[in-house]
Amino acid sequence: MAAMNGDGFPSNANETLYCSNLPDKLQKDDLKRELYMLFTTYGPVLDIVALKTMKMRGQAHVLFRDRIASTQALRDLNNREFFGKQMHISYARSKSDTLAKLDGTYKQPAPPTEIQATETQRSIFAGPPGTQVSTSGGLGPPPTLNPEQAASPASAATSQGVKRSRAESEDEDEGADMDMDDAPMDESDDD
Repeated sequence: MAAMNGDGFPSNANETLYCSNLPDKLQKDDLKRELYMLFTTYGPVLDIVALKTMKMRGQAHVLFRDRIASTQALRDLNNREFFGKQMHISYARSKSDTLAKLDGTYKQPAPPTEIQATETQRSIFAGPPGTQVSTSGGLGPPPTLNPEQAASPASAATSQGVKRSRAESEDEDEGADMDMDDAPMDESDDD
């Protein structure tokens, strides 16, 4: 039996219960509804988390408002049959974020720190082979126009191509009729 603390609860007592060996054939919403109906007889249920990922399939966390209700539900429902499977219940390892937010003890997780790339990593992932590696870690200076290109935009347009106006394309379509022979088409003998 677990060690008792001064409140008369086991030392690992928690408001959140971890349920495993649940039927994985039930839809997520149906499972949550059935768990809610089962556990609300022991006290107010604040949240039920049931994920259907491969890792969390057949498991759920049930969050009660207080430890008294969660302890009573644990004692009564552990190893009870639930939809043809024997449900295993234990206290959750950590305090629920939902409950911590209600208590005011919730601490925002720290953002991940930026990892500095080593010289080897920069040389491997910097660009195609034969290019220089920038040790500054950032982008190089922006490309600039040659003075010749800036002075004559017409030469830049010819190297890129010229867009035809709509009027030019319509005129060309009218004059470009298909060559039609005056000879009649052969009839098929499928009749």
